[in-house]
Amino acid sequence: MAATPVPARTLGTAGPLTSTLGLGCMGMSPVYGTPDRAESIATIHAALDAGVTLLDTGDFYGMGHNELLIGEALRTAPASCREQALTSVKFGALRTPEGAFTGYDGRPDAVKNFAAYSLQRLGTDHIDIYRIARVDPDVPIEETVGAIAELIEAGHVRYVGLSEVGAETIRRAAATAPVTDLQIEYSLISRGIESKILPTTRELGIGITAYGVLSRGLLGGHFTRDQELGPGDFRSMSPRFQGDNLRHNLELTDALRKVAAQKGATVAQTAIAWVSAQGDDIVPLIGARTRDRLAEAIGSLDVTLDAADIAAIEEAVPAGSAAGERYAADQMAHLDSER
Repeated sequence: MAATPVPARTLGTAGPLTSTLGLGCMGMSPVYGTPDRAESIATIHAALDAGVTLLDTGDFYGMGHNELLIGEALRTAPASCREQALTSVKFGALRTPEGAFTGYDGRPDAVKNFAAYSLQRLGTDHIDIYRIARVDPDVPIEETVGAIAELIEAGHVRYVGLSEVGAETIRRAAATAPVTDLQIEYSLISRGIESKILPTTRELGIGITAYGVLSRGLLGGHFTRDQELGPGDFRSMSPRFQGDNLRHNLELTDALRKVAAQKGATVAQTAIAWVSAQGDDIVPLIGARTRDRLAEAIGSLDVTLDAADIAAIEEAVPAGSAAGERYAADQMAHLDSER
């Protein structure tokens, strides 16, 4: 699929060998509207065939739907691709039958319970990287990470991961057990990790798997000012997609488009390439839901950015220039990384 095969790198100093781009599978469940199951599975197969080995999911994406989808894709993929696949799973989010989020559970017994169900849905004998999606405020991170470490000792999990945590929590977790990577939002318009979090992960040898590199489509180059969002689309509640915020943020995309054109690249490819260029310890997660979008994202590997290109990109989209928070207020309150 890609003109340039997807190369590999080690995730963190002691983690697994993974592709330099990962596939974020959340959008293949009903998060941005109704997905196409057949196309989703075909996209996962195409990603694996192109050398994208890291598949990221959460057990609460579609209340198990996403893991079942990945499980089916792995079962029907060629053996050579299936053997190379790495599963990265977030757990802990509590949901109602109607889909509402009611909190997070990081108790050790809950951690092991969540893992048991994920293994069944994925149809695998282990999870490669396991992480709580958000810190449970009622459970010390040491207890949650300690439970993952016990799952590793039992052979059910390979590596400890973290998600959306701040520098202090990273240090506490790493003092409990070796941490492979931190999954956190990082893009041209979400650069909050650069001040404290990224220096901490680099000091400790922890990799970054960066989600939201296209800011849920804002930097994808395909979202329009008058685009209608379907029922249940996460973006209908996202501050960055509302009214004047949306208009302002799409102006940033238009500015980036001009820089991308000079490179002979698309907006999405340029945005992904910028994240990749921030360090060899960063693996962008591309949230492609179709093979066309996947091919475009993998094309970012052909975009080489020098210092002048980086400066032009950051002039088009300066740090802190986005309008609106990245989540609604109730969800921002759960982000240890924002404290």
